[in-house]
Amino acid sequence: MLFVDYQNVYMSARSAFFEPNAHPVEGQIDPLALGNLITNKRDLGGELTAVRVYRGQPERRKDPAGHRIVERQSRAWRRLPEVSVFTRPLRYPRDWPMGRPEEKGIDVALAIDFVVMAVRGEYEVGVIMSTDTDLRPGLEAVLAMDGRPFPRCEVAAWSASRSHSQRLGVPGRRVWCHWLDGEDYRAVADPRDYSKP
Repeated sequence: MLFVDYQNVYMSARSAFFEPNAHPVEGQIDPLALGNLITNKRDLGGELTAVRVYRGQPERRKDPAGHRIVERQSRAWRRLPEVSVFTRPLRYPRDWPMGRPEEKGIDVALAIDFVVMAVRGEYEVGVIMSTDTDLRPGLEAVLAMDGRPFPRCEVAAWSASRSHSQRLGVPGRRVWCHWLDGEDYRAVADPRDYSKP
């Protein structure tokens, strides 16, 4: 089961593979293609059972264009088999629109699901794709479920030719990382411009 922190994955892909002024579609991914890619790269094999995408949702009144883009993209993802999308409203600062809105609760929602679903035995291998260290407690909690072959924790991150991006890990514990390079990104890229109906 793949857990995707979408904004983190999108922004780190842009940082790894594109110039700062690249078109907004650069960095987008097809979550099901990403899940299949990671599953097929695993030396231990396995079957992809689900891809869970977590992301912020712009407010309709404050950012109608952004709201429509996320709605279109989420609808497209939900049509893919095995893909579920979970959104939470963005938090707008007092000085908005000068200040940028922020995701709030996305990392917590992902971490809680990662732990609860492990406790329930809903996955054997859970892969988190994010570099956000706020997810570390969830990873630590599942890693602490020793004494059984499952659940197994893995992470994934982009790897640019010039350097690896940061990766999620737990000090003192070995967590397998799927390093995905530019060729991997191109294999899972979503070129659709969701700003257009």
